Amino acid sequence: MSDTNATSNEKMVLEIPEGKVVIALRPDLAPKHVERLKTLVNEGFYNGVKFHRVIEGFMAQGGDPTGTGSGGSSYPDLPAEFSKDEHFERGTVGMARTMNPHSANSQFFIMFAPCPSLDGQYTIVGQVVSGMEAVDKIKRGSGPSGMVKDPDAIIRAYMEP
Repeated sequence: MSDTNATSNEKMVLEIPEGKVVIALRPDLAPKHVERLKTLVNEGFYNGVKFHRVIEGFMAQGGDPTGTGSGGSSYPDLPAEFSKDEHFERGTVGMARTMNPHSANSQFFIMFAPCPSLDGQYTIVGQVVSGMEAVDKIKRGSGPSGMVKDPDAIIRAYMEP
């Protein structure tokens, strides 16, 4: 996904220990998911939430207040908004879900590298437009699950004015 495809000027900012990450949101691709992210950011939901699952060469996942990978917000799960013409590339932000395609809620992930097998299977909500070097420094997990023993947390999330 190229930055030129990012038609929205809405940006979500994550302050993490490694630096500031700016994500251009894509309501043109996933209006319901982007609206959920904005709602949660504005409620302070992501402040202090950890990147609980981080797999080298794949992605960093956060957005679960329990830090276990099974938690979410108090809002109902969202119907899938898959994109057939967009691709999971380095810096793409997608919504995490269970095996049920209509189960995304609050968890999201940021790609370290391209992963074509996710294309059309997960909802794309944005693209990192600055701060990818900070994402690259997020503490990695271990084993195939990628669960992090002492995970890095989002210090503060906010919408760029």
